[in-house]
Amino acid sequence: MPNPVPLYLPGDSVVHRLGAGTKLLVLLTAGVALALWRSPWQVGVALALVLFGYAVARLPLRTLLRQVVSLAWIAVPLLVIQWIFASWEIGVGVVGSFVTLVLLAGLVTLTTRTTAMIDVVVRAAGWLRRLGVDPERVGLMLALGIRSVHVVLGLAEEVREAQYARGLRASPRAFAVPLIVRSLRHADRLGEALTARGVDD
Repeated sequence: MPNPVPLYLPGDSVVHRLGAGTKLLVLLTAGVALALWRSPWQVGVALALVLFGYAVARLPLRTLLRQVVSLAWIAVPLLVIQWIFASWEIGVGVVGSFVTLVLLAGLVTLTTRTTAMIDVVVRAAGWLRRLGVDPERVGLMLALGIRSVHVVLGLAEEVREAQYARGLRASPRAFAVPLIVRSLRHADRLGEALTARGVDD
């Protein structure tokens, strides 16, 4: 069984020392920017900046490569579809934005403790109490979301290795169906665990 991509890698780089709030704000800003500007050169600049961030954070190259390989299973077919039915510029813009944002989110989680991010979100969501929303549950949703991304990446690696062992390397169905089934089973187990702890509404 492959080792999952780590959630956090300790370090003392400039990126590690940035506050969790600052990094989440950069992630949010990048998401808005890439939703508005998706020309190939703009996406290329954004991707180059994210890769530079990985270098500044002194993260292992294998960690970056594992994320890229995991994304390739979604990014490559999506690029081909966009290229055929739209244009290569649109394909590069859409897929490049997706890859850039996922890698940036990975950079944030790899250099920021989950508890620090949750604390920032809980404080920022404090005003929602007036609307009957519990900020602690918002933080829980964030924690589960972050964890689920890494769980699905780990499941994708397991399915891919099983696919290779069966000689089905070029079969998208042999990859997608088991991944969806395993992801749904994980979601069911997670739901049962939350219900057992009283988080069922």
